[in-house]
Amino acid sequence: MKFTVKATSLALAFSSAVAFSTSFTSTTAFAAETASRVVAADDIEWGYLNPLRGDKSPGAADLWGDRTKNTATGMLVRFNKGFESPPHIHNITYRGIVIDGAMHNDDPSAGKMWMPAGSFWTQPAGEDHTTAANGSANLIYLEIDSGPYLVQPSSEHFDNGERPLNLHKDNIVWLNDGELHDITAAGVSSTYLWGSTADMNGSMIKLPVGFKGTIGTHASEFRAVVIAGDVDYHSVDITLPISLSAGSYVESTGNFKHQLVNEGQQEATIYIRTNSAYRVF
Repeated sequence: MKFTVKATSLALAFSSAVAFSTSFTSTTAFAAETASRVVAADDIEWGYLNPLRGDKSPGAADLWGDRTKNTATGMLVRFNKGFESPPHIHNITYRGIVIDGAMHNDDPSAGKMWMPAGSFWTQPAGEDHTTAANGSANLIYLEIDSGPYLVQPSSEHFDNGERPLNLHKDNIVWLNDGELHDITAAGVSSTYLWGSTADMNGSMIKLPVGFKGTIGTHASEFRAVVIAGDVDYHSVDITLPISLSAGSYVESTGNFKHQLVNEGQQEATIYIRTNSAYRVF
């Protein structure tokens, strides 16, 4: 068994589920055009990762991009308890974060290592593996940098030079606001998962109970997914707060401020994919 992470593997995607969302575009005299989009978890319309298998297939919904095309994509995937895939490979590398339940992703011969909510893994293209789910409900966020997302037989396995990673949530190292230059809000912590801060990268932040603050960004690509907890969200485009639970999605381009309040009973965890630095204050 590997001490490695791998992102969840699923069945072939034929159809793209539609997520109903709210999109905004605005301009000012002092800034380049900005745009934002919000998708609340309750508004997501689900389809199947493999429609030909019906309810035997994992459910899937694209939050952004299109998993059937040659483009970067972020999607939600949900599994029934007891799901276990046969050994297979994928044509592209992907990464996953567990939102709910318990997931296993490893070599076909490996014993089960169940990863709970908040765990992270990557699955290199061409590497033989299986995926299983053990929670009463199982939900992940899955992300690819190019597509389409395909499932292929193990006999076509290849080594693309990357190595898998399985990172249990208890092994993630978090830095607090006193250790991070761009995070000044009290009680907020952060961890980097992949990439470089000078380029496209992925990180997670934790917002404590009672948090009331802002994520500020100038990025041409800023995408955020709620992994745990609930937050109330508003911005210059959304003046009445929207409640965002786990699985909800926010994006923006340009100079933008995302205002968040955590009035829940637990800290909120948010995954962020961006190509520029952001601030939490």
